[in-house]
Amino acid sequence: LSPQERSVRLRRWYELMMENKDELARIITAENGKPLKEAQGEILYSASFLEWFAEEARRVYGDVIPASAKDRRILVLKQPVGVAAIITPWNFPSAMITRKVGAALAAGCTVVVKPAEDTPLSALALGELANQAGIPAGVYNVVPCSRQQTPAVGEVLCTDPLVAKISFTGSTATGKILLKHAAGTVKRVSMELGGHAPFIVFDSASVDRAVAGALASKYRNSGQTCVCTNRFLVQKGIHDKFVEKFAKAIERELHVGSGFDAKTTQGPLINEKAVEKVERHINDAVSQGASIVTGGKRHSLGKNFFEPTLLSNVTTKMLCTQEETFGPLAPVIKFETEAEAIAIANAANVGLAGYFYSQDPAQIWRVAEQLEVGMVGVNEGIVSSVESPFGGVKQSGLGREGSKYGIDEYLEIKYVCFGGL
Repeated sequence: LSPQERSVRLRRWYELMMENKDELARIITAENGKPLKEAQGEILYSASFLEWFAEEARRVYGDVIPASAKDRRILVLKQPVGVAAIITPWNFPSAMITRKVGAALAAGCTVVVKPAEDTPLSALALGELANQAGIPAGVYNVVPCSRQQTPAVGEVLCTDPLVAKISFTGSTATGKILLKHAAGTVKRVSMELGGHAPFIVFDSASVDRAVAGALASKYRNSGQTCVCTNRFLVQKGIHDKFVEKFAKAIERELHVGSGFDAKTTQGPLINEKAVEKVERHINDAVSQGASIVTGGKRHSLGKNFFEPTLLSNVTTKMLCTQEETFGPLAPVIKFETEAEAIAIANAANVGLAGYFYSQDPAQIWRVAEQLEVGMVGVNEGIVSSVESPFGGVKQSGLGREGSKYGIDEYLEIKYVCFGGL
């Protein structure tokens, strides 16, 4: 199809998502557990990628480069890479698909989507709407599979020579396995892997704004997002005030319950293994001297529900500051100097997102440039948007998604030398 035709059909797919947004949100809550209001927000975010890339489809520009020889011309074309294998996680079962697929289809690629085994229904629902939007058969393909079959299916997608590109969002450990498989045929690869986001609060910060940002950044989707804060670093001068206000905000504003209950802000974790990891991190921290300020145990509602938890007296030797928890646990480390905070923040081997609160303009520039992450929130706890390049540095991945840069992941650059003129 021409870029204009691709644009029209992607736009129609977006419109169908908006027409069916309530049903799509209910599917997310049913299979993922996140509160319905959050699921509704995900659908709007998810659909926005189809709208964005419908527009970008018509803006894949090449170049004409002045040649050194008079009898030749240098042209640069951008062409689709080919079949793209899309492997997505369960925590954003709709948005992680459209952010990749929107770009791939806009570029002219076809896709094979392997959704997370916990959340295949969102991918299939998107497929139904893609059909209704006139996306040709064989362009958007979904391959659901069981947990047992996932490694084998992933290996096939990464090794089959017909697949030209792999895009994966998930853990760093799984990403490394897929990279090894993809190396055999030297596939194009983009990956958004695990994070370990620091959230630094300097003495100059507005404590109330920092607490509001901390609440949003940490407890969205019950702490099960790649960019949610995993380590809070609070400067000595305002540490006690921040911890006190943060605890009160957690107790006042967060409500654990069924995702379909309008009052709920915290649904269940995805499975019991996730709950066990949160417990392990809390028990390890407490055994080394950390204090539970609020929460700290499974919720009475059921085995996959966990109380939003805040820990103080945390050190960098504890598991919760060395590993990504992926749950509703907020550990707070007290620090004294800016240099100390930067050193702690950058000690991780991953770097997806980082956040800090300060009202000192010079400090804002210094810290924003020194944090070893792909995305920085300055006085802001939520940074994701369709217009912004999403991705990390170090072992948090390769490439960027969304924004004007996202479509480049699905395009090859071809140089054409036109001679004999």
